[in-house]
Amino acid sequence: MRVFVAGHRGMVGSALVRALEARGDEVIVRTRSELDLCDQRTVEEFLQHERPEAVYLAAAKVGGIHANNTYPAEFIHQNLAIQSHVVHGSWKAGVERLLFLGSSCIYPRDAAQPMTEDALLTGPLEPTNEPYALAKIAGIKLCESYNRQYGTDFRSVMPTNLYGPGDNFHPENSHVLPGLLRRIHEAKQASAPEVVIWGTGTPMREFLHVDDMAAACLHVMDLEADHWRSQVQPMCSHLNVGTGVDVTIRELAETLAEVIGFTGELRFDTSKPDGTPRKLLDVDRLAGLGWRARTSLREGIESTYAWYCAHEGAARAV
Repeated sequence: MRVFVAGHRGMVGSALVRALEARGDEVIVRTRSELDLCDQRTVEEFLQHERPEAVYLAAAKVGGIHANNTYPAEFIHQNLAIQSHVVHGSWKAGVERLLFLGSSCIYPRDAAQPMTEDALLTGPLEPTNEPYALAKIAGIKLCESYNRQYGTDFRSVMPTNLYGPGDNFHPENSHVLPGLLRRIHEAKQASAPEVVIWGTGTPMREFLHVDDMAAACLHVMDLEADHWRSQVQPMCSHLNVGTGVDVTIRELAETLAEVIGFTGELRFDTSKPDGTPRKLLDVDRLAGLGWRARTSLREGIESTYAWYCAHEGAARAV
Protein backbone atom coordinates (compact mmCIF):
# COMPACT_ATOMS: atom_id res chain seq x y z
CA MET A 1 0.00 0.00 0.00
CA ARG A 2 1.14 3.55 -0.78
CA VAL A 3 1.05 5.49 2.50
CA PHE A 4 1.80 9.11 3.49
CA VAL A 5 2.98 9.64 7.07
CA ALA A 6 2.60 13.30 8.06
CA GLY A 7 5.05 14.09 10.84
CA HIS A 8 7.50 11.27 10.13
CA ARG A 9 10.35 12.88 12.04
CA GLY A 10 8.41 12.96 15.29
CA MET A 11 8.43 10.16 17.82
CA VAL A 12 5.09 8.72 16.69
CA GLY A 13 5.64 9.33 13.01
CA SER A 14 9.04 7.63 13.02
CA ALA A 15 7.55 4.63 14.84
CA LEU A 16 4.80 4.45 12.22
CA VAL A 17 7.37 4.53 9.42
CA ARG A 18 9.31 1.68 11.05
CA ALA A 19 6.16 -0.42 11.42
CA LEU A 20 4.85 0.30 7.91
CA GLU A 21 8.19 -0.37 6.20
CA ALA A 22 8.64 -3.58 8.21
CA ARG A 23 5.53 -5.00 6.61
CA GLY A 24 6.42 -3.81 3.11
CA ASP A 25 4.26 -0.72 2.59
CA GLU A 26 5.51 2.07 0.32
CA VAL A 27 5.94 5.01 2.69
CA ILE A 28 5.89 8.62 1.48
CA VAL A 29 7.47 11.26 3.74
CA ARG A 30 8.39 14.93 3.48
CA THR A 31 10.35 17.17 5.85
CA ARG A 32 8.88 20.45 7.06
CA SER A 33 11.13 22.35 4.65
CA GLU A 34 9.84 20.22 1.78
CA LEU A 35 6.16 20.40 2.72
CA ASP A 36 4.63 23.07 4.96
CA LEU A 37 1.49 21.48 6.37
CA CYS A 38 0.27 24.92 7.46
CA ASP A 39 0.04 25.94 3.77
CA GLN A 40 -3.24 24.68 2.35
CA ARG A 41 -2.43 24.98 -1.34
CA THR A 42 0.93 23.25 -0.95
CA VAL A 43 -0.65 20.35 0.95
CA GLU A 44 -3.42 19.90 -1.62
CA GLU A 45 -0.97 19.98 -4.54
CA PHE A 46 1.27 17.43 -2.81
CA LEU A 47 -1.58 14.99 -2.14
CA GLN A 48 -2.98 15.39 -5.65
CA HIS A 49 0.46 14.60 -7.09
CA GLU A 50 1.43 11.70 -4.80
CA ARG A 51 -2.03 10.08 -4.56
CA PRO A 52 -1.45 8.00 -1.41
CA GLU A 53 -4.00 5.31 -0.65
CA ALA A 54 -3.77 5.95 3.09
CA VAL A 55 -2.67 8.85 5.31
CA TYR A 56 -1.46 8.76 8.91
CA LEU A 57 -1.82 12.23 10.39
CA ALA A 58 0.79 12.23 13.17
CA ALA A 59 2.06 15.78 12.59
CA ALA A 60 1.33 18.18 15.45
CA LYS A 61 2.80 20.83 17.69
CA VAL A 62 3.17 19.14 21.06
CA GLY A 63 4.64 19.86 24.49
CA GLY A 64 4.17 19.60 28.24
CA ILE A 65 2.53 21.90 30.80
CA HIS A 66 5.19 24.62 30.49
CA ALA A 67 5.04 24.74 26.71
CA ASN A 68 1.23 24.73 26.63
CA ASN A 69 1.08 27.57 29.17
CA THR A 70 3.69 29.62 27.32
CA TYR A 71 2.58 29.19 23.70
CA PRO A 72 -1.24 28.69 23.71
CA ALA A 73 -1.81 30.59 20.46
CA GLU A 74 0.77 28.54 18.59
CA PHE A 75 -0.67 25.28 19.92
CA ILE A 76 -4.22 25.96 18.78
CA HIS A 77 -3.39 27.74 15.50
CA GLN A 78 -0.77 25.36 14.14
CA ASN A 79 -2.67 22.20 15.06
CA LEU A 80 -5.94 23.47 13.60
CA ALA A 81 -4.16 24.42 10.38
CA ILE A 82 -2.31 21.11 9.98
CA GLN A 83 -5.43 19.04 10.61
CA SER A 84 -7.68 21.08 8.36
CA HIS A 85 -5.30 21.09 5.43
CA VAL A 86 -4.39 17.39 5.55
CA VAL A 87 -7.96 16.16 6.05
CA HIS A 88 -9.44 18.42 3.39
CA GLY A 89 -6.60 17.70 0.99
CA SER A 90 -6.98 13.96 1.53
CA TRP A 91 -10.66 14.15 0.66
CA LYS A 92 -9.94 16.14 -2.49
CA ALA A 93 -7.22 13.68 -3.53
CA GLY A 94 -9.45 10.65 -3.02
CA VAL A 95 -7.45 9.11 -0.17
CA GLU A 96 -9.11 5.81 0.72
CA ARG A 97 -8.39 5.86 4.45
CA LEU A 98 -6.97 8.37 6.94
CA LEU A 99 -6.01 8.01 10.61
CA PHE A 100 -5.97 11.12 12.80
CA LEU A 101 -3.89 10.91 15.97
CA GLY A 102 -5.26 12.95 18.85
CA SER A 103 -4.57 13.00 22.58
CA SER A 104 -6.19 11.92 25.83
CA CYS A 105 -6.29 15.59 26.90
CA ILE A 106 -9.51 15.90 24.84
CA TYR A 107 -11.46 14.61 27.84
CA PRO A 108 -12.81 16.83 30.65
CA ARG A 109 -10.51 17.53 33.58
CA ASP A 110 -12.91 15.84 35.99
CA ALA A 111 -14.07 13.01 33.73
CA ALA A 112 -14.86 9.74 35.47
CA GLN A 113 -11.89 7.37 35.50
CA PRO A 114 -11.03 5.44 33.45
CA MET A 115 -12.18 7.75 30.65
CA THR A 116 -14.43 6.25 28.01
CA GLU A 117 -14.77 7.59 24.48
CA ASP A 118 -18.24 8.98 25.19
CA ALA A 119 -16.83 11.29 27.90
CA LEU A 120 -15.90 13.71 25.11
CA LEU A 121 -17.51 17.17 25.47
CA THR A 122 -19.17 16.35 28.79
CA GLY A 123 -17.34 18.95 30.91
CA PRO A 124 -14.61 21.64 31.15
CA LEU A 125 -11.10 20.83 29.95
CA GLU A 126 -7.86 21.07 31.92
CA PRO A 127 -6.97 24.82 31.67
CA THR A 128 -3.22 24.27 31.27
CA ASN A 129 -3.60 22.62 27.85
CA GLU A 130 -7.07 23.69 26.73
CA PRO A 131 -5.99 25.25 23.37
CA TYR A 132 -4.22 22.05 22.33
CA ALA A 133 -7.13 19.90 23.50
CA LEU A 134 -9.64 22.01 21.60
CA ALA A 135 -7.60 21.63 18.42
CA LYS A 136 -7.58 17.84 18.85
CA ILE A 137 -11.34 17.78 19.48
CA ALA A 138 -11.77 19.76 16.29
CA GLY A 139 -9.69 17.14 14.47
CA ILE A 140 -12.00 14.37 15.62
CA LYS A 141 -15.06 16.31 14.53
CA LEU A 142 -13.40 17.20 11.24
CA CYS A 143 -12.95 13.51 10.38
CA GLU A 144 -16.44 12.72 11.61
CA SER A 145 -17.95 15.51 9.49
CA TYR A 146 -16.19 14.46 6.28
CA ASN A 147 -17.36 10.89 6.87
CA ARG A 148 -20.95 12.06 7.32
CA GLN A 149 -21.03 14.43 4.38
CA TYR A 150 -18.73 12.78 1.85
CA GLY A 151 -18.69 9.11 2.88
CA THR A 152 -14.95 9.10 3.55
CA ASP A 153 -13.24 6.54 5.78
CA PHE A 154 -11.35 8.84 8.16
CA ARG A 155 -10.66 7.38 11.60
CA SER A 156 -9.35 8.82 14.87
CA VAL A 157 -7.36 7.37 17.76
CA MET A 158 -6.68 9.04 21.11
CA PRO A 159 -3.43 7.85 22.69
CA THR A 160 -2.50 8.24 26.30
CA ASN A 161 0.92 9.72 27.22
CA LEU A 162 3.46 8.34 24.76
CA TYR A 163 7.20 7.84 25.19
CA GLY A 164 10.08 6.01 23.55
CA PRO A 165 12.85 6.42 20.95
CA GLY A 166 12.83 9.80 19.26
CA ASP A 167 10.98 11.55 22.09
CA ASN A 168 11.47 15.23 22.92
CA PHE A 169 13.84 15.36 25.89
CA HIS A 170 13.89 19.15 26.27
CA PRO A 171 14.16 20.02 30.00
CA GLU A 172 11.24 22.51 29.84
CA ASN A 173 9.13 21.83 26.74
CA SER A 174 8.92 18.04 26.92
CA HIS A 175 6.31 15.78 28.44
CA VAL A 176 6.79 14.45 31.95
CA LEU A 177 8.51 11.10 31.30
CA PRO A 178 11.24 12.21 28.86
CA GLY A 179 11.75 15.47 30.75
CA LEU A 180 12.30 13.63 34.02
CA LEU A 181 14.47 11.01 32.34
CA ARG A 182 16.85 13.67 31.06
CA ARG A 183 16.98 15.65 34.33
CA ILE A 184 17.55 12.55 36.46
CA HIS A 185 20.23 11.31 34.04
CA GLU A 186 22.02 14.66 34.16
CA ALA A 187 21.72 14.76 37.96
CA LYS A 188 23.37 11.35 38.12
CA GLN A 189 26.18 12.50 35.84
CA ALA A 190 26.73 15.61 37.96
CA SER A 191 26.46 13.67 41.25
CA ALA A 192 23.72 16.13 42.24
CA PRO A 193 22.14 15.59 45.67
CA GLU A 194 18.57 16.04 44.42
CA VAL A 195 16.19 16.45 41.49
CA VAL A 196 13.32 18.90 41.84
CA ILE A 197 10.03 17.77 40.29
CA TRP A 198 7.00 19.98 39.63
CA GLY A 199 3.89 19.39 41.76
CA THR A 200 3.00 17.05 44.57
CA GLY A 201 3.81 13.78 42.82
CA THR A 202 0.28 12.50 43.45
CA PRO A 203 -1.35 12.88 39.97
CA MET A 204 -1.90 9.60 38.16
CA ARG A 205 -0.69 9.10 34.60
CA GLU A 206 -0.80 6.29 32.04
CA PHE A 207 2.13 5.72 29.67
CA LEU A 208 2.24 3.85 26.35
CA HIS A 209 5.40 2.92 24.48
CA VAL A 210 5.45 4.46 21.02
CA ASP A 211 6.06 1.14 19.24
CA ASP A 212 2.88 -0.17 20.85
CA MET A 213 1.11 2.96 19.60
CA ALA A 214 2.31 2.33 16.05
CA ALA A 215 1.11 -1.26 16.23
CA ALA A 216 -2.30 -0.07 17.44
CA CYS A 217 -2.54 2.44 14.58
CA LEU A 218 -1.86 -0.23 11.96
CA HIS A 219 -4.37 -2.52 13.63
CA VAL A 220 -7.07 0.16 13.55
CA MET A 221 -6.36 1.10 9.94
CA ASP A 222 -6.44 -2.56 8.88
CA LEU A 223 -9.96 -3.08 10.23
CA GLU A 224 -12.44 -3.57 7.42
CA ALA A 225 -14.60 -0.52 6.75
CA ASP A 226 -17.83 -2.37 7.47
CA HIS A 227 -16.42 -3.69 10.74
CA TRP A 228 -15.26 -0.19 11.77
CA ARG A 229 -18.66 1.32 10.99
CA SER A 230 -20.62 -1.40 12.75
CA GLN A 231 -18.42 -1.70 15.85
CA VAL A 232 -17.15 1.86 16.40
CA GLN A 233 -19.17 4.54 14.64
CA PRO A 234 -22.56 3.73 16.20
CA MET A 235 -21.03 4.59 19.60
CA CYS A 236 -18.36 7.20 18.82
CA SER A 237 -16.04 8.41 16.08
CA HIS A 238 -12.73 7.72 17.83
CA LEU A 239 -10.94 5.04 19.85
CA ASN A 240 -8.78 5.27 22.96
CA VAL A 241 -5.30 3.73 22.82
CA GLY A 242 -3.49 2.98 26.06
CA THR A 243 -2.43 0.31 28.52
CA GLY A 244 -5.32 0.63 30.95
CA VAL A 245 -2.79 0.96 33.82
CA ASP A 246 -1.58 4.16 35.51
CA VAL A 247 1.01 5.22 38.11
CA THR A 248 1.61 8.31 40.22
CA ILE A 249 4.20 10.84 39.11
CA ARG A 250 6.16 9.91 42.24
CA GLU A 251 6.13 6.23 41.23
CA LEU A 252 7.22 7.19 37.72
CA ALA A 253 10.11 9.27 39.06
CA GLU A 254 11.19 6.47 41.39
CA THR A 255 11.17 3.94 38.54
CA LEU A 256 13.20 6.30 36.36
CA ALA A 257 15.70 6.83 39.19
CA GLU A 258 16.07 3.07 39.64
CA VAL A 259 16.62 2.42 35.94
CA ILE A 260 19.05 5.33 35.58
CA GLY A 261 20.88 4.57 38.83
CA PHE A 262 20.29 7.92 40.55
CA THR A 263 20.53 7.64 44.33
CA GLY A 264 19.88 11.27 45.31
CA GLU A 265 16.65 12.79 46.65
CA LEU A 266 13.53 13.32 44.56
CA ARG A 267 12.09 16.60 45.89
CA PHE A 268 8.61 17.72 44.86
CA ASP A 269 7.94 21.45 44.47
CA THR A 270 4.33 21.79 45.61
CA SER A 271 4.18 25.44 44.50
CA LYS A 272 4.10 24.26 40.87
CA PRO A 273 0.91 23.02 39.15
CA ASP A 274 -0.01 19.36 39.05
CA GLY A 275 -2.22 19.50 35.98
CA THR A 276 -5.06 17.00 35.67
CA PRO A 277 -5.37 14.84 38.85
CA ARG A 278 -5.74 11.59 36.91
CA LYS A 279 -5.70 10.53 33.26
CA LEU A 280 -6.47 6.89 32.62
CA LEU A 281 -8.10 5.68 29.43
CA ASP A 282 -10.73 2.99 29.18
CA VAL A 283 -9.35 0.76 26.42
CA ASP A 284 -12.10 -1.86 26.38
CA ARG A 285 -13.39 -0.92 22.93
CA LEU A 286 -10.00 -1.33 21.28
CA ALA A 287 -9.43 -4.57 23.21
CA GLY A 288 -12.77 -5.78 21.85
CA LEU A 289 -11.40 -5.13 18.37
CA GLY A 290 -8.43 -7.39 19.05
CA TRP A 291 -5.57 -5.17 20.27
CA ARG A 292 -3.81 -4.72 23.63
CA ALA A 293 -0.50 -3.09 24.59
CA ARG A 294 2.45 -5.44 25.13
CA THR A 295 5.26 -3.33 26.66
CA SER A 296 5.35 -2.87 30.45
CA LEU A 297 6.35 0.55 31.80
CA ARG A 298 9.59 -0.78 33.32
CA GLU A 299 10.57 -2.49 30.05
CA GLY A 300 9.69 0.62 28.08
CA ILE A 301 11.71 2.92 30.34
CA GLU A 302 14.72 0.61 30.15
CA SER A 303 14.69 0.53 26.34
CA THR A 304 14.03 4.27 26.13
CA TYR A 305 16.92 5.05 28.47
CA ALA A 306 19.21 2.80 26.44
CA TRP A 307 18.16 4.70 23.30
CA TYR A 308 18.71 8.05 25.04
CA CYS A 309 22.21 7.10 26.14
CA ALA A 310 23.08 5.92 22.62
CA HIS A 311 21.75 9.17 21.10
CA GLU A 312 22.46 11.55 23.95
CA GLY A 313 24.15 14.18 21.80
CA ALA A 314 21.16 14.52 19.48
CA ALA A 315 18.62 14.20 22.31
CA ARG A 316 20.30 16.94 24.36
CA ALA A 317 20.19 19.28 21.38
CA VAL A 318 16.37 19.16 21.23
